[in-house]
This record gives sequence, C-alpha cells and structure tokens, in this order.
Amino acid sequence: MMLNKWLVYLLLCIGSICYGQNTAKKTALTEVIVSIEKQFDVKFSYAVEDIAAIAIEKPNPSFTLQETIAYLNSKTLLNFKALDNRYVTISVINKTISICGIVLSNEKKSPLIGASVVVNDIGRSVITNENGKFNLPNIPINATLTISYLGFESRQLTAKELFSAQNNCKEIILSTKSEELNQVLINVYLTPGLQKYLDGSTVLNTKKFGILPGQIEPDILQSIQVLPGVESTNESIANINVRGGTNDQNLVLWDNIKMYHSGHFFGLISAYNPNLTNKVIVSKNGTSAEYSDGVSSTINMQTKDDVTTVFSGGGGINLISADAFLEIPITKKLELHISGRRSITDLFKSPTYTKYFERSFQDTEINTDSNQKDTSSDFYFYDYTAKLLFDLNEKHQFRANIIGINNALDYSERRITNSNETESKASNLSQKNIGYGGNWKGQWSQKLSTNLITYFSRYNIDATDYRVETDQRLTEANEVLETGVKLNTYYKTNDNLNFLFGYQFNETGMLNQTTVSAPFYSSTKKDVLLNHALFSEVEYNKNNTYLRIGLRLNYFQKFEKLLVEPRINIRQKLSNQFALKLEGEFKNQSTTQIVDFEDDFLGVEKRRWVLVTDKDIPIATSKQGSFGVEFNQNKLNIEATGFYKIVDGITASNQGFYNSFQFNNANGSYSAKGLEFLANKTAYQYSVWVSYTFSKNDYQFDTFTPSTFPNNVDIRHSVSLGFYYNIFKNLKIAVGGIWRNGQPYTKPIEGKETIQKGNTTMVNYDSPNSENLADFMRLDASLNYNFYLSQFIKASFTVGVINATNQDNVINRYYKVNPNDSNDAVQVNNKSLGLTPNISFRVNF
Repeated sequence: MMLNKWLVYLLLCIGSICYGQNTAKKTALTEVIVSIEKQFDVKFSYAVEDIAAIAIEKPNPSFTLQETIAYLNSKTLLNFKALDNRYVTISVINKTISICGIVLSNEKKSPLIGASVVVNDIGRSVITNENGKFNLPNIPINATLTISYLGFESRQLTAKELFSAQNNCKEIILSTKSEELNQVLINVYLTPGLQKYLDGSTVLNTKKFGILPGQIEPDILQSIQVLPGVESTNESIANINVRGGTNDQNLVLWDNIKMYHSGHFFGLISAYNPNLTNKVIVSKNGTSAEYSDGVSSTINMQTKDDVTTVFSGGGGINLISADAFLEIPITKKLELHISGRRSITDLFKSPTYTKYFERSFQDTEINTDSNQKDTSSDFYFYDYTAKLLFDLNEKHQFRANIIGINNALDYSERRITNSNETESKASNLSQKNIGYGGNWKGQWSQKLSTNLITYFSRYNIDATDYRVETDQRLTEANEVLETGVKLNTYYKTNDNLNFLFGYQFNETGMLNQTTVSAPFYSSTKKDVLLNHALFSEVEYNKNNTYLRIGLRLNYFQKFEKLLVEPRINIRQKLSNQFALKLEGEFKNQSTTQIVDFEDDFLGVEKRRWVLVTDKDIPIATSKQGSFGVEFNQNKLNIEATGFYKIVDGITASNQGFYNSFQFNNANGSYSAKGLEFLANKTAYQYSVWVSYTFSKNDYQFDTFTPSTFPNNVDIRHSVSLGFYYNIFKNLKIAVGGIWRNGQPYTKPIEGKETIQKGNTTMVNYDSPNSENLADFMRLDASLNYNFYLSQFIKASFTVGVINATNQDNVINRYYKVNPNDSNDAVQVNNKSLGLTPNISFRVNF
C-alpha cells in the first residue's frame, strides 16, 4: 500500500511539472523584441500600434536569429523580415499564412465531407476530407474564403479569422438552409445555371448561367421560354403564355415585391437586371400555399441574400444598353448591393435598335406610313435596384429593397395636308413600376423560424397626345398601388418533416383616367380591394418520397367572399431511374388587364390594369391537375407530363379579340389540356435537348354564338431544339430553333367584308379563330468567350443572333376597314423580329 501511495505522488509531481512546462507564461511582444535586440545586436523597425496588444511565449534562447524570426512569423499575424544582419522590419502587409479548419453541421456537429473551400480572387480551392478537415498553405492574410456545402448556408471568413498560433484547426459551423427539403433534383437542366427542384419548379441561377441560343446575357424572362409549356405568341416577355394563359395571369415577384410591369422596349427585353439576381423559381403547377394571385404561373425572383466581406462588382455594354452593379461591404454585418441599367438608344442608333424599334412600333401611330410627314422620336429606358443587408446576429437578419423600372417615349409629327396646311402633334408615353420591400428573418430555435415580409408596389402609365390644328389634348393614365404584409412561420419537426403557417394581407388600389380638352370630357374610376389570407402546408421528404400538401383561405373583405384553395405536390421515386409526379392546385386572381382598342396609349400599349368587381369583372379562379413520369440515368433526363387546366372568370375585354366580339363584354372561361415532353442529355462539355408541347385550348362564353371556339393562344404543336457546347474552357456556343403552329385568327366573310352598325362601318368577321397563321420557325445562335484582364478582373465577350435565317414570320393578323373603300377590309400583319444581331462585353471583379 505504501508503494502505491508513493507512485501516485510521483505521477502527480511529474504531471504538474509537465503541465507547468506546457503553460508557459506569455510575454508582451514589445518586451520580447527588446530582449532579441540585445541578444543578437539587431534593430526592429515597426509601428507601435501594430504590436502593442500582442503577447506571445518567448522564443527558445538557443535559436539563431533566422530561427527566431521564423518562430515570430508562426506565432503572430505580423510579417517579420530580416533586411540584413542588422535590421528587421515588422509589417502587417504581404503576409502569407497556413490555415486549417474543420467544417461541421450546426445540428449534430457532424463533419461535412466534400465541402467546398474557395480562396476568393486567387482561384485556389480544396474540399474537406472524411473528417471535414482542410488545410491551405501560403494564403494571403487578407484573403477571404467561401465555405459551402449543398443544403447549407455558405459562409465567408477571412484567413486572419482562421489563423491559429498553436496550429489548431478552427471549427466552422454551417447552418442548414430553410429550403433544405426542396433540394436540387437536376443540377444542369438544359444549360448550366438552370436547375430543377424536387417539387417540379425550375430554377434559373444567374451566377452560374451558361448561354441559351440567341441570348447575350441571362435575360430572366426570355430564358424561361425554353421550358415546355411556356410560349410567347408575339415574342414578347410582356406576353408570356404558360399552359394557355394570358400574361397578366402570371404572378411576378422580385424579392417578394409584386411587379405589374416586366419589360423594356414594350416587352422585347426583360426589365430585371440579372447581375444581382441570385435565382429565379418558375412554378407552373403544385405551387406552395404561400403564393396566390397568379392562375397560370409563379415567377419568383430572388436577389443575393448573404452578407460578405468582399467588395465586388461589374459592368457591361451591348448594342441596346449599358449597366453596372456593385456589392459593397460596409461592416462585417452590413452590406449594400446596387445596380443600374440605361439604354443607349437615344445616343446611338444601332442595327439592333432599328430592328427592335420596327418590331415594337409596327402598325402604330408612330410608324404609320404617310406622305409628306416629318417625324422625330426619342425612346429610352432605365432600371435600378438597391438592397441593404444587415445581420444583427446569427439568428436575426434584416433586408430592405428598392427596384425602379422606367420606359419613356417622346414623339412629334409634322405633315403637310392636301390643302398645303401644316398639321402637327406631340405625344409622350411614360411607363413606370417602382417597388419597396423589407423582411425580417428570425431563427428562434433549431426548429422554429419566422419571416416577416412587407412591400409596396406602384405602377404608372401616362400618355399625352396633343394636336395643334384642333388644339385638342388627350391624356390617359393607369395607376396601381399595392401594399402587402406577410408573416411566415416555419416549424421543422425533424430532417424530413417541415410545417409552414402564415398570414397575408394585401390592399390594392387602381385608377383609370381619360381626359379630353376640346370638347371637354373626363372619366376617372378608382377601386380599392382588401384581401386577407391564411395558409398552411406540410412538406415531407424521405427516401424516395417527396410530398407537399397545403391549404390557403382567401377572404375578400369588399365582397364578403371566402375562397378555399387546396394544393398538392407529390413525387414518388419507383427506382433509381423512374419517378412519378402528381401536382394540383386551386388558385384565384383579383387583378386583371383589359385590352382597350378604342382608347389606347398611342397604339403602342393597349392594356390597362383593373380590379375585379365580382360582377362584370369576376374573380378569376383556376383548377389545374397534372401527372407525369420522369426518367433520369447517366445525365439523360426524359420527362412527360399531361395537364388539364380550367380558368373561370375571364372577360372578353381581357382577351384582345380581333373578331365580332371585339367590342363586346362578357364573362367566360377557357380550358387547356395537353402534353409536355422533354429529353435532355448533359455531359461535362455539352448539353442537348428537345422539347415538345401539345395543347388544345378553347374558350367558353355562353352569351356568344358560337359559345365555344379556339383560344387566341391555342398553339397545338410546339417543338424546341437546342445545343450547348463548351468548345474550350473559356469558349461556349449555343444553337437552337423553334417551330410551332401559327396562332388562330379570324378573317372577314368573303364577298361581304364590312357591315354597317348605326353610323359606324365595321369589319364583318367570319367564325372566330377559325383560321391559323403559317407555322412559326426561328433559328438562334450565341457564342461566348471568357478571359481575364488581370488577376482579379474577369471579362466576357458574347455574340448573339436572333432569327439567324431571317425567317419571315407573321405573329398576328387582323383586319380593318379600308379608309378609301368602306366595302373593303384591309389585312394587317404583325411580323416577328427579322435577323437581329447583338454583342455584349462585360467585366467582373
């Protein structure tokens, strides 16, 4: 027993000696420097403030001068450098260090294997090993690292934050994303940057976007038209038809702000700058219960949402516009993102501008042929965005946004009449949409989080037409004001089950005004609608099953009306290759556009926003179901989906009829049914795809004769082909084509082409939409080259050609009474863009 006792004492003594040796006292660096100067007879040159707060363990007295300097470099973030045998400098620049870290998940602190660690600006990267660990030698001390892993929020840290004087690897915790269940199903869908999610929605990731045929940049609303079931019968993003719907039936959101205007150049260019847009989610069916007010589709644009410590930006110019954007870190918790774009068309009339102008203003007052006419026009557009990002801490984030869109047209005309008198007119058109938004994300626990969203959106279109000879001024205005508040509450039961509970309130006001000066006439109509909604859904994802079921209750205060909207989205994987999907939804819409032929904006813009009245303009409701099968193996993706959709509550004035119902008002419905097919093969260097859509789309208006006839956008067959190829690392090409049936139109009765109604002569139309235009065909191509201007500045040059074969396509046909013969009707053809080239040069840093 005595021997054991002495052994214990001996071990304790040895342990205390070892512990004392391992916890050597730290000494102020200023004292260490004085000691080294005496020991080696050297002088240190430094700024006092750089070393004042630093303390280290003293170096071993047996070290040489070189060994001592190496020791100091390893224990501090300072750069010690011997100039000669006498002088040593100390600086805080040009320092490189070795760092290591262990990347862990935030829940179970389990290592994340294969996480990506990228050193920004210098192009070095590494992935974590089986223990979640990584090592990076010789990293600039001021470098910023981005650590990312699929399904987790990315983090940015400086090399200085990861430095350890004791060579310990620091733990880096990544938080799971709130959208973790809705994970990526197909990473490259048609082209890099297009992805497909488990719930069937398509996501455009603009930062990783490759190129699509004919495009010179990732134009958000042009890009989605490559998807099956998404058409634009007149090539305009202001007229996107999703499964047979009209453009106003698409809910367009920009950072949760509802937008009422989407295009520049009257629909030929998207009004949303893609450089700060992080992703665009397009849902055609099975939409989350969180969203409503878009009976055809939901287009949800989201900008970058992470606070970083890296100043970056870029700019570019093409033959239509120039733009720039900046990401400005203010503090570690505060950042500002800004972007702006403006047309250069009022400064430089490029061939691209000429093509766009002819396409936009054909068959309008601006482009009407007339002898002895002297005209001038000034058209320009611009847009801007700003976003302030503030992270109070790891659990609370605040965001504030603003977006502005503007189109302006000034037009003047001077002509000599047959009596040698001078007539003149001056007209202008202004189209604006501005939105403000903010949100507060709170992570109250690992399971509970909330998101409070507020926004205000304002849309204005104003036109003035003044004729000197009659001293008559015509002014027209359409204004939309909308305020919205939404609270989402998320509860995560486990890794496989999520719940969403929410409330939304909207107040929407609309104004339509027309004023004539001589003779005086004025008409003003204002409407306001309040809408309350409660919604809830459950999302489940485990093994081979994905399920999302939701319910939304909408209450319209003005009408005392309650609408119940169930939603369902199911995907069941049958094997490693095959899966079945089932989607369904009820939706409603309380805003719509009417097409005004008699009282339009200079013949350019004929659509006005109006609110439902629940009588002559009812609430539009939709019921939609779809069922499909998917095959995915070796990056070959094949999809086939059948759908059936009924939209009730549409109005004749909303459809833009060019037939005997053109000036009639009635309520009706349309039903669209069809099949969408897509085959897409991707590889490291290329992607090739073919898509086909069959659709039958018919109107039903009980008060019309006939009551059933083809929809204006009844495109029975549509085929799209595309090919993307990465020729070299920095050189890409994309070629693609579109073929589809021509849209329906109505011709006059042969031999009796006009008819007299009262004092008005009108076209005497035959059966509505009984004829079809010739088939539409177009071939597009793009070429992109990326290169570096310097170590930190990346540049790209892109060439795109729309309608490379200069195909003559008629996209709309209607008739009007011949001004020289009231018994004759004149055919008017609206044509698509001819051969239209464009080039773009961009730099990013």
